[in-house]
Amino acid sequence: MFESLGFENFTAPQVAVGLALVLGAAFGLLAERTKFCFRRGLVGDDRRQAMGVWLTALAVAVLGTQAGVLSGLITFDEHRFMAGDLPVLAIILGGLMFGAGMVLTRGCASRLTVLSATGNLRAVFVLMVFAITAHATLKGVLAPVRTTLGAVTVPLGDTLSLASLPGGAVLWSLVIVLAALAFAARSGNRATTLIMAALLGALVPAGWIGTGFVLYDDFDPVALQSLSFTAPFADTLFWSIASTSIPANFGVGLIGGVLVGALVSSLLFGSFQWQSFHAPAETGRYAGGAVLMGVGGVLAGGCTVGAGLAGVPTLSIAALLAILSIAGGALLTNAALKPSRQNAYVQPAE
Repeated sequence: MFESLGFENFTAPQVAVGLALVLGAAFGLLAERTKFCFRRGLVGDDRRQAMGVWLTALAVAVLGTQAGVLSGLITFDEHRFMAGDLPVLAIILGGLMFGAGMVLTRGCASRLTVLSATGNLRAVFVLMVFAITAHATLKGVLAPVRTTLGAVTVPLGDTLSLASLPGGAVLWSLVIVLAALAFAARSGNRATTLIMAALLGALVPAGWIGTGFVLYDDFDPVALQSLSFTAPFADTLFWSIASTSIPANFGVGLIGGVLVGALVSSLLFGSFQWQSFHAPAETGRYAGGAVLMGVGGVLAGGCTVGAGLAGVPTLSIAALLAILSIAGGALLTNAALKPSRQNAYVQPAE
């Protein structure tokens, strides 16, 4: 379809950067306003409201993505989410690591990206460590960890997604959507908040259809992709230090757009505020969590957005396993940290 759009002076990959900027800016603005965060939905003080926001976005993402598949606009047959051999060990361990890391840093990669644009220097620090670790796991010194764990696979045969199960894609999509909306309706959120969450969720199919159909070009192909943060942060890090040698891609545009959108939102609504660490021990905890998220996000095949919000709508078994593992890691880590938190309140500081 790209040839018919009239972009005579631009290639499909170049236009994809612009698309990512727009999607990222919209995500940043909506995520900043709704406080979109999977971690908060699991272990936050307002977990019910936060999970209602996340599930509303997921329901819309599933509807839009599967509508694109059923209409023939996009297909995930060749996508990494549909690999015949499931790297089960890498996904489970990576998910557990990422979940633990986001509890230690008090936010997943997407939430920290938004927070960094609102003046939170803790989030900036975490994202720098996260990006370096993710890049090292993808292409650097930690790559042997990824390849070794990824070699332990389970053949899925024809059962690559929920669409292969009895009832097919329509049934399982409706199950996810109805369950998500039922929870969201009882989450206690205002209607305006849920509407913004729905708009955020619509960005997922916009990304899939935009890269997989609108920008489809046989001569200069664009990878089928949507919202994600692990690989895009690794790409952004590499581009930032070598932009004269490599061009910006979809991931770079996405991260830039999220930062701009969240910054504009925080300035318009007065939520911008400089924040930093309070103690060296806190810095160490956040650094450790960032490393866990960087390695874990790569091993699991994505973060709470890449494997969760954008991955689950593909109905991929791999994506479902990843987001469940992330949730498990977060819950286990939060439970392990509770005694130390209680002691911190009971014992006076010396």
